[in-house]
Amino acid sequence: MTAHTVEYIRYLIPEQQSAQFLAAYNRAAAHLAAAPQCVDYELARSEEDFEHFVLRVTWTSTEDDAEGFRESELFADFIAEVGPFAGFIEEMRHYKPTAVRGTGAAVPTLYAWAGGAEAFARLTEVFYGKVLKDEVLAPVFEGLAAEHAAHVASWFGEVFGGPPAYSETQGGHGHMVAKHLGKGITEVQRRRWVNLLQDAADEAGLPTDAEFRSAFVAYAEWGTRLAVHFSAPDATPPAEQPVPRWTWGAAPPYQG
Repeated sequence: MTAHTVEYIRYLIPEQQSAQFLAAYNRAAAHLAAAPQCVDYELARSEEDFEHFVLRVTWTSTEDDAEGFRESELFADFIAEVGPFAGFIEEMRHYKPTAVRGTGAAVPTLYAWAGGAEAFARLTEVFYGKVLKDEVLAPVFEGLAAEHAAHVASWFGEVFGGPPAYSETQGGHGHMVAKHLGKGITEVQRRRWVNLLQDAADEAGLPTDAEFRSAFVAYAEWGTRLAVHFSAPDATPPAEQPVPRWTWGAAPPYQG
C-alpha cells in the first residue's frame, strides 16, 4: 500500500478578514469530508501570530488529490468557498512521511496503562488456565507448550506498546500467524477465545475503563478474525511483517 501524503497550505490572513476566512473553511470542510481521497484534515491557527493559518490535509496519495479530488465537483465547490483567499497562500506543498515518527509520553501506551509486563503475564496465566478446561477451545490447544503463555504475554505486551520482546525472541507477525496455519479454527471457537480473554482480563485485574477495554477488545476481534482466516485449509501465509502496534483509537484514556 502506498503511504499517504500530507498536504500543507499555509495562509497569511489579515486579521480583519480572519472571521470570514474561518467561516469559509467551516463551509468548505464539508467538501473535504465528502472526498473519498481525503483521509483527514485540520485547520490550525498560530498562537503567536493570529494572522497565520495552516491547513493540513492527509490524502490517500498525491495523485488522488491531483487527479481525483481536484478534477471533481467537490473541488469546484471547495474552491467556491475558499478561492477568494488564494492570494494569501504562502506555501502549498505535499509531503511524504519518513521513518522518523512516534508518540510522546503525554498519552500512555495501552501497555503502560494496563500495568506493564506483570499485567500481561497475569492475563495469559489466567486465560490459558481457562482455555485448557474449556470444551470448545481445549482441542485447539492440545499439547500446549509450557512456555506458550509467556510467549503470548510478550506478544500482547509488544502489540499494546511495550518493549519488542516478542520480535526479538520469536519473530514478527508472520511467526505468530504461522502458528495458526492448518488449524481450521471455527467462528464458535474464535468467539469463545474472545469471551474467555475478557473474563481473564477481569480476573487478572486489567483496567476496566471503557477506553482501555474498547481498544483491548478491538485488538482481540481483529487478531482472532485473522487467525480464523489464516487457519483455513487454502490460506496463504502472509509475507513477513512487523508485530502490529495497537493504540487507543477513537477514545484516548480518560484522565480526569
